[in-house]
Amino acid sequence: MDKESIKPITQNKKARHDYFIEQTIETGIVLSGTEVKSIRQGKVNLKDSYASIKDEEVILSGMHISPYEQGNIFNKDPIRDRKLLLHKYEIRRLIGYVQQKGLTLVPVQLYFKGSKVKLELGVAKGKKLHDKRDDIAERDAKREIDRRLKENNR
Repeated sequence: MDKESIKPITQNKKARHDYFIEQTIETGIVLSGTEVKSIRQGKVNLKDSYASIKDEEVILSGMHISPYEQGNIFNKDPIRDRKLLLHKYEIRRLIGYVQQKGLTLVPVQLYFKGSKVKLELGVAKGKKLHDKRDDIAERDAKREIDRRLKENNR
């Protein structure tokens, strides 16, 4: 099997709707065996999750991984905090973004890279209500243009 094969698991669509993603970084994530099995079944939700920095460690909070059915006593709490694996220089750079620029760390995508579970962490700036409206209007206009082009090609 190709070592660099990427298989998407889930995306956080709410993150792209609520934030401007300025930069992304690939991180590893500390998981137990039953959590990985549950993720392989696609039972994971990134919707209300976020990352924070505590004691020079990046912690992911709010990610829900449903308990594995055959896991019995080995199952962990579904919404427990999970440590993200980054180099120290990457963590220091993220600290600078969060403290000085007032940006937020949000998970954007969870995927398999080879046999490892990876998380794409976005350095994001919150959108205002008018920014969200602009995005919706732009998307509707693009959809209308595509619809008209499709009709003209018939």
